[in-house]
Amino acid sequence: MSDHNLLTLQGVHTHIGAYHILHGVDLAVPRGQLTMLLGRNGAGKTTTLRTIMGLWRASQGRITFNGQDITGLPTPQIADLGIAYVPENMGIFSDLTVKENMLLAARQARSAGQMNEERLAWIFKLFPAVEKFWSHPAGKLSGGQKQMLAVSRAIVEPRELLIVDEPSKGLAPAIINNMIDAFAQLKASGVTILLVEQNINFAKRLGDGVAVMDNGVVVHAGTMKALAEDEALQQSLLGLAL
Repeated sequence: MSDHNLLTLQGVHTHIGAYHILHGVDLAVPRGQLTMLLGRNGAGKTTTLRTIMGLWRASQGRITFNGQDITGLPTPQIADLGIAYVPENMGIFSDLTVKENMLLAARQARSAGQMNEERLAWIFKLFPAVEKFWSHPAGKLSGGQKQMLAVSRAIVEPRELLIVDEPSKGLAPAIINNMIDAFAQLKASGVTILLVEQNINFAKRLGDGVAVMDNGVVVHAGTMKALAEDEALQQSLLGLAL
């Protein structure tokens, strides 16, 4: 395996109970790039993310991160290697304040005072709402603000790979632009990113590489630019026009 790819999946199968969801997924996430994982609903995108994180076990195949086989590792160990995962439901604790949510994610810190100030300042620049609502209960935030908090929690400690499931879902266009900007800045800071997305405009503006899933396998992989310029291909892969 070349060092060029930070994460690779080779022939990954996943069964959930009696259901065979992933049927041999091959996926490469190049270091320092933003890779988009697209596909219709039910294509297996979320299952792929959960399998990478060890939340569901691959029944066959191999997952390699940074040269290490992580296929059988428990989720906390996978996270410790430098992978952050923001699931679609965001996993925010509604009753806790924004600050307490951040503190829970900062495993090195026992109090807000121990959190890395430089890093916090950088996060506040990316997502001003996180600073603005610092002492408010997270449950009071809007959908877009919760999404920003979820990403902020994922990056409160340095991570090599950020995996986010549908960051633009249900968000207003202005917030989506803010998100796009934040992901671009994260990528510029050296973070490798894998995003599952339904919003094609979002994908088009951010993606370096793209993989399209259908029925539990990757049916197309290439550059986002090439897919964005080929309407017939979009139509056949996604059933939609960009």
